[in-house]
Amino acid sequence: MPWLCSLQHIQYVQNSVLEPCNRVECASSKGYSIVVVTQGQGEMMVQDVIYKLKKGTILFFPSDIPVLPLQTGVGSESKLHYYKLDLAAGETSRIGSTTQLEETSSAFPQSQVITESSSPIELSYTPWSSCLDILDQLLQQQATEDWLKQWDWQLRFQEWFRMLLLQNDSSNASMDHRTRLQQSIRYIRDHYNQPITVDDLAKGIRLTRSSYTRQFKEMTGKLPLDYVNSIRLERSKQLLQQTDDRLHDIAQSVGFSNEYYFSRRFKQFAGISPGVYRRHYRQDVRVFAPYLEDFVLALGVEPVLQYAHHLWGKQHYLGMDDVPEFDVTHQDAMFQENHKPDFIMLSDGYERWNLARFEQVAPTFYVNHKGEDWRSILRSTADVLGKGDRVRDVVGSYEEKAREANARLTRSAQGKTIAFLRITASEIVLYGVQQGYVGPVMYQDLGLSPHPLVQQWALKERRISISVDQLKLLQADHLFITFDCLDSSTIGDERKLLDSREWRQLASVRNGCVYEVDFLTWMNYGVISHGKKIDDILRVLA
Repeated sequence: MPWLCSLQHIQYVQNSVLEPCNRVECASSKGYSIVVVTQGQGEMMVQDVIYKLKKGTILFFPSDIPVLPLQTGVGSESKLHYYKLDLAAGETSRIGSTTQLEETSSAFPQSQVITESSSPIELSYTPWSSCLDILDQLLQQQATEDWLKQWDWQLRFQEWFRMLLLQNDSSNASMDHRTRLQQSIRYIRDHYNQPITVDDLAKGIRLTRSSYTRQFKEMTGKLPLDYVNSIRLERSKQLLQQTDDRLHDIAQSVGFSNEYYFSRRFKQFAGISPGVYRRHYRQDVRVFAPYLEDFVLALGVEPVLQYAHHLWGKQHYLGMDDVPEFDVTHQDAMFQENHKPDFIMLSDGYERWNLARFEQVAPTFYVNHKGEDWRSILRSTADVLGKGDRVRDVVGSYEEKAREANARLTRSAQGKTIAFLRITASEIVLYGVQQGYVGPVMYQDLGLSPHPLVQQWALKERRISISVDQLKLLQADHLFITFDCLDSSTIGDERKLLDSREWRQLASVRNGCVYEVDFLTWMNYGVISHGKKIDDILRVLA
């Protein structure tokens, strides 16, 4: 089993020829040698067989077989540069059956199993830059007398040697591209802190760069280097949370070349700087998050201010009666000194209210997920506020509530059709099935049946405007409605539809199956909002 070796010595030879190999003395077994060519060209003769050597060549052979000196090319640029590693095979205890040992030995290419008289085996390693980096570290660290560092030195070699053998395992040649791509992804996750190039990754699984990139994105949704950086940045988050290491040291440890580049990529990735991210995990933060209070409060953080609208009011369903209001419709309003936040979170509607002006006041995080993906918004919010440990419980509680409600409604509302309308003084808005504030909760989480015209008109739309003539066709068994006063010129304008003949002729109206719900409770995304919607639905349908 030639892979059960320890590294005895490593040297780097430049512009020279390899001296005849001497057997590495080992009390228990024979030794082996590995030659890794880094530059130049040449030849080596072993048992009358000539081996061509060039950059990237790796030869593995018993160190006691006769090897003639390497013949190098003409000129200084052709002189060989190479690493030579001398290995000693240790004693092994044959525990278990011979069959088990034979199965274990299949990790090394069956056509290349080392015997007492075997010839050198030609191997390859990718990424090549990683190979050279590890060998250089082994060379630099071998002189230490500290036993722990000697142990680390040996472990690093074993990791490199294991990867060398795995990459040259003949069984890998029969793997399909997807399996080898998965191996490449595992390699990235294990070696994210080392130099990695797309060319080396592609060569490692015998694909062209373009084919590798295309297949990689199909599998992961990301380009290879974006994936590498995401692994590095996720690891840096852990280090920022758990250690007091300097940003420079964290950048180096996860594979970034300098602190400036690391900080820039981290802010692009996390939405805030590394320093702000670390600070939020160490202390409570005064946050202002207009339209996102639902997510903040669900994580146990009370905002320093809550958004308000001069017509819509505030989100009473959140129960933040003691939290001061900030009217976002006053586009030049500023913070009072005693309510100034340490951190600001903004949703995609910030431009409508000119909220970007507050970037100069405090670090600002922009949520880039669609509202329907409220779980991702919650996770992002938890991440930047240092509350990541609460996400699972919050999401789990909601999903359990939805499952129980779904079971109750399956019995009580089976065969009944549902629709939801938002009514203003000038418009009737029908909400769709797959998107919007209500569709994913009503029709997906709770399993209610949308009226056929809801599916026909607004299947993949968040919302559509319908006419009074279309409304007459919407003969749903149950109708949920909310009123928006934004277009009203006088109080109650938005309710005039209720006095129309078309409205009174609706089946749900005639049968008393119309349910008015609170505007801001239902016109919001968020786990608290969605939980309140479930409560409202159960109250009338279960």
